[in-house]
Amino acid sequence: MELSNIIPHIEALIFASDKPLTVLDIVELINNAFGFIDERVTVDQIESCVEGIKEKYASEFYPFEVKESGGGLQFLSKPSFHSTIGQLNGDKFLKRLSNAALETLAIVAYKQPITKSEIEKIRGVNSDYSIQKLLEKELLVISGRDETSPGQPLIYATSRNFMDYFGINSTDDLPKIREVLADQTVEATIINQDDFKSTFHQNEEQAPSNIEITEDGSLIEKDEEENKED
Repeated sequence: MELSNIIPHIEALIFASDKPLTVLDIVELINNAFGFIDERVTVDQIESCVEGIKEKYASEFYPFEVKESGGGLQFLSKPSFHSTIGQLNGDKFLKRLSNAALETLAIVAYKQPITKSEIEKIRGVNSDYSIQKLLEKELLVISGRDETSPGQPLIYATSRNFMDYFGINSTDDLPKIREVLADQTVEATIINQDDFKSTFHQNEEQAPSNIEITEDGSLIEKDEEENKED
């Protein structure tokens, strides 16, 4: 079968799926659908088809596109239509999170796998409610237990829904901490000790005649009588 004949079926799979589809998922589904045994469709062939599909929907003619998000491929509306679509479900469409939940989610995203006590140590407050809400929204998952710690506490990690929520394909797509804090970083000024001494002595020479610099660097005002004697 020509690959051009398979492309509509790949589009249908991505469109109908309630979760992001990986290329491996599509390979298996296509081979099963057409009963390919001897001449099975390969990963490279499907990837080639997917690139063609992406290029097709990148056209301005379509209000949606095929994007890699949440660990797989999805049909997503283009950014220029988000405000229009947002009217359909109001605030529910935006899926807003509280500041506490976002703070907790950020800690897990950058520190995972992580336990609740470690999260609370960073935040400085109890995080039971935030963690529970993030679990309910399926943005966090319980990935196991820390068997090396007393009581073997639960370990938390981000979910596929987390990647889908923020429109990324893996946690590697998260901005680096140094990039986030780049504008807030203040570097210390390097002071050359010799320059400091030179400036100090220069200031000492330029000091008013009634001002004296003591050995410990303090400034004292001399009496007029003392100035005359000097």
